[in-house]
Amino acid sequence: MHFKTLALTTTALIAAFPAMAQDEAAPKAASTLDKIVITAGRSESEVGTLAQSVVVIDRAQIEDGNFGSTDAADLIARMVPGFAPSNQTLSGASETFRGRDVLIMVDGVPRNTPLRDNSRILSMIDLSTVERIEVVNGASSLYGAGATGGTINFITKRGAEEGIRTTITTQASAYTQDVGNSIAPSVSANVEGRIRQFDYFFSLSGDMTRKAYDGRGKEMASDAMLGQGGADRTKQGNLFTGLGYENESRRFDLSFDWTYLEQNPDWLTNYTTTPVSPDFQSPYTGDPLKEDSKYLTGKFTENDFVLGKLAVTAFYNSIEKTSPFNTLSAVNSIVYYSGNRASPTSPYNQSVLKSDRAGINATVNSPVDWLRQGANLTWGLDYTYDQTTQELTDGTTVISPMTQNQIGAFAQLELPVTDRLTLQGGARFDQFYLDVKNFNRPAAVQYRSPTAYTLWPAINVRGGSFEYNSPTYNIGAVFDLTQEAQAFANFSQGYSLTDIGGFTRRAGVNSIGEICAAYGALARAFGCSGTPSLAISYASIAPKPQLVNTYEGGLRGDWGRFRGAASAYVSASDDGVSYNVTTNQVSQQKERIWGVEASAEADIWDNVTLGTVFSYVEGKYDANGNGRIDGGEYMPNNRIPNNVKLNVYGEVKFMYDIMARAEIEHLSGRKETSQRLPQVTLLHLGMSKDMGKAGKLSLGVRNVLDTYYVNPVASAVRGAEVPGLGRTVALTYRVSF
Repeated sequence: MHFKTLALTTTALIAAFPAMAQDEAAPKAASTLDKIVITAGRSESEVGTLAQSVVVIDRAQIEDGNFGSTDAADLIARMVPGFAPSNQTLSGASETFRGRDVLIMVDGVPRNTPLRDNSRILSMIDLSTVERIEVVNGASSLYGAGATGGTINFITKRGAEEGIRTTITTQASAYTQDVGNSIAPSVSANVEGRIRQFDYFFSLSGDMTRKAYDGRGKEMASDAMLGQGGADRTKQGNLFTGLGYENESRRFDLSFDWTYLEQNPDWLTNYTTTPVSPDFQSPYTGDPLKEDSKYLTGKFTENDFVLGKLAVTAFYNSIEKTSPFNTLSAVNSIVYYSGNRASPTSPYNQSVLKSDRAGINATVNSPVDWLRQGANLTWGLDYTYDQTTQELTDGTTVISPMTQNQIGAFAQLELPVTDRLTLQGGARFDQFYLDVKNFNRPAAVQYRSPTAYTLWPAINVRGGSFEYNSPTYNIGAVFDLTQEAQAFANFSQGYSLTDIGGFTRRAGVNSIGEICAAYGALARAFGCSGTPSLAISYASIAPKPQLVNTYEGGLRGDWGRFRGAASAYVSASDDGVSYNVTTNQVSQQKERIWGVEASAEADIWDNVTLGTVFSYVEGKYDANGNGRIDGGEYMPNNRIPNNVKLNVYGEVKFMYDIMARAEIEHLSGRKETSQRLPQVTLLHLGMSKDMGKAGKLSLGVRNVLDTYYVNPVASAVRGAEVPGLGRTVALTYRVSF
């Protein structure tokens, strides 16, 4: 069905409901400009004081807007303009923010693994433990590396009321194509409360998936994006504990989060079909894809600190991620060698990434009224220790083991110039000490044709010790046009670290120069000669952060029944990083990304709300390396998989505490590169009945029309066509007592 027809139909249905709906007026909601966030400036601030685009997703929106999905990436993609659509798998590959990297945090602690980038993060976060989600659009360095496109911070729940409150949530979901083979359960139990000065929140949850189907009723592949995992045959468990103690101006918090997941595919994936599909002739023989990650965080706050408000956070992340097994193919062009020329793929050709991260940071929010009444200075220090390894399942090392110490200092000033104009500005400096150890890169084979491959013998890789740093700056302004509306503008810098682990994993084949240096005459086909050294040195690799400059301006306002925001931005970098899916190589070059974002919501009646989320993004880069960005040099699809995203939604509250929600999701795809990604329009519906003490019953239907479509984000990861999910139905029951 055409997008315009869907929009008119849904709007007409919503407009027809008021006569049937409840008559009592809803209480006036607090202004969105007054919402308190902590992510944007590392201290409590109202949205209306920030010179950046900010989105806050509260608990009610999390519950009402998920249509039965438990995937945080899907929720954020539909509610945050700048975030790419979901690829609908365990991975976050190509789920970029404004075409760049996103920093993902829980309670202000990053969960990224910068030394060996792995994007399986958002799908591992248990939304039943989350009170709200704070999203800051644009580059930022306030929390260190990784936020070149945006920052997402999940704020977890804490016990707020005296006594014990228990919440049980159960759900059953299935694809309508084959309910019997796809129906899958999930359950969570939360216990929270407060005993005088102590508060607590405990959560235990588990869910599973079975077979998945596309809009044509075809079973979907378990690893359609190659090494990333899929949306089927998973079992996941999450354990979360949060404890708090308050004593006058002081508060102590301690939390522990454990996520465990396994995916057990039945079949390998056939990447030669369009779309990619399960290879029913090739049973999966590897170990399960696995996630076994633990996060421990402690925080101390003192509101009567001599210099203002003090917050000290210490954390330890123990992250373990196992990728799925896969074999040599045109898409999977390099695998580790088995020693058997007839069957070249090693039976252990799947890796285990281990990253231990520990750190401590101190933040002080100091009033500086001597400078100007109402002025505040937020400043502090960060220290982070990283240790990262990656091995095959038989223990063979495949990247240089690395350790890194990072020390950062930052300061951020907020200065009211007049009653209507506020200036903000700050700086951060990070010093890095990186140790890249020596290792032996195993023998590998590279695909040439269905019957031929190139054998790359094992080589010795020499590492080294390096020091580098990154100064970054930001400045912005907020001007109150009226009491309800504001204009804002900012310049901000962010940076990302080079994926050193990925670089050393491809040691000896990153470029023609490396191939010739390591293999000499063994690589005559590449124009090389000389005696093979079977060695490569990275002693002078000289890593440096990739600096990104973002320029943004926008408007926002809240007039009670109508609220909205719009902004435009340009993001530029001289050392951008792009991955070529054909050559399996990474390159760095100039790049420029630009876009427009908008969101609006209106209470048409007390019981009817209409809203929309819109974004447009495009970008170019110096593809031929001539030092300038030419006319047709568009960025690859794995950075910008979709140009236009438009969501239109409506909510109606009926009598007897019944609520209905409809949403139209339109994705334009992208046609500027050789891989053309087609557009799609989807319809989602949901309904809930609040039964008071008896609980709440919800029904969600995603892709109501069972539309077949190409998922642009999943297809952009490896350049192979990947279908989107077919129609799913989810029935959820939640009760608190």
